[in-house]
Amino acid sequence: MMNIKNITKKFGNKVALNNISFNIPSSSIFGLIGSNGSGKSTLLRIISGVYAADSGTVEIDGEIAYENPAVKSKCFFISDFPYFYNNSTVSNLASLYRDMYENWDEEKFRKMCATFPINTGDRIINMSKGMQRQAALILALSTCPKYLMLDEIFDGLDPVVRQLIKKLLAEMVSEYESTVIIASHNLRELEDVCDHIGLIHSGGVILEKELDEAKLGIHRVQMVLDGDLEKDMLSDLNIVKMQKEGKLLKFTVKGELEEIEKKLKELDPIYMEMLPLTLEEVFISEMEAVGYDINNIIK
Repeated sequence: MMNIKNITKKFGNKVALNNISFNIPSSSIFGLIGSNGSGKSTLLRIISGVYAADSGTVEIDGEIAYENPAVKSKCFFISDFPYFYNNSTVSNLASLYRDMYENWDEEKFRKMCATFPINTGDRIINMSKGMQRQAALILALSTCPKYLMLDEIFDGLDPVVRQLIKKLLAEMVSEYESTVIIASHNLRELEDVCDHIGLIHSGGVILEKELDEAKLGIHRVQMVLDGDLEKDMLSDLNIVKMQKEGKLLKFTVKGELEEIEKKLKELDPIYMEMLPLTLEEVFISEMEAVGYDINNIIK
C-alpha cells in the first residue's frame, strides 16, 4: 500500500501540489491523470524520492519513502524524459542494476532483451524516443520492482509495442503482486490497463476511485421527446453538459443510474438510450465541472 499524505510542493511562488492526499492500493495499476501542469510528474518524482516534498509524507508499506534505501530498492521510476549518460547501453546499465536491486532477475532480463528489438550494446542516447523508452522498460521490468512509476510511458511507441507493454505490466502485477502507477495523457491506453484512477488539477485531487466506479457515477444520455423541451423538465437532474440536434437531446448527467432512468421515463420519451462513458469522457466531464473546458481556454 502507498499512502500519500498532505503533500505540498512549491517551485518559487508556484504551487505544484497543494496538500494532496490519497491511497494507491497494492497489486493494482493506477492511472494518474490531469490537465497540463497539474502536478502529475512532480508527484511521481516525490513518490520516487527524486524531489523532497515541502510538507507531507509518502509512506510505502508503512515506511517513509524519502531517503530510505530499503524502500527505494523496491521502486523503479521511468521519467517522461529518461536520462542516460553518453556511454550508457542496456548491457552496462544491467551490470549496475544487478548490484543495486536485490530482486534483479537475470532470466527476466534475457527474456526482455529477446522481446524488445534492441541491440543491448548500442548507446541508448543514439536511439529514438520510443526505443529509449523500451530500453528503460527492459531494465525496469528486470528489477522486478514492487512499485513501478511510469511517466508518459506510451509516448513515442507504436501501437504494437503499446499493446505489448500493457500485457507485460498486467503480467507483472499478477506474477509479483506489483503496483504500477502510470501518469499519462493517453487516456485510451490507460483505460485498457488501469483498475484505479486519480485525477488531479491545479495541484489538487478532484477524484480517486476504481475506474469502474468512476464511470458508474456519470452517464451519457440520448433521447427524443414528443414536443419541445421545457426549461424545468430536467431541472432536478445534475446535468453537466447538454446539446440539442433537432429533436435529439444529448447530455451528460451525474447521479445514480436507476434514479436518472426513472426521472427520464416520466417524460415519456419517444426514444432514450443510456450510453457508457469512456475514461476520456469522464475526464472531460470532471474537468468541465471545475471550469476547465474549451470555452474557458479559448477566449
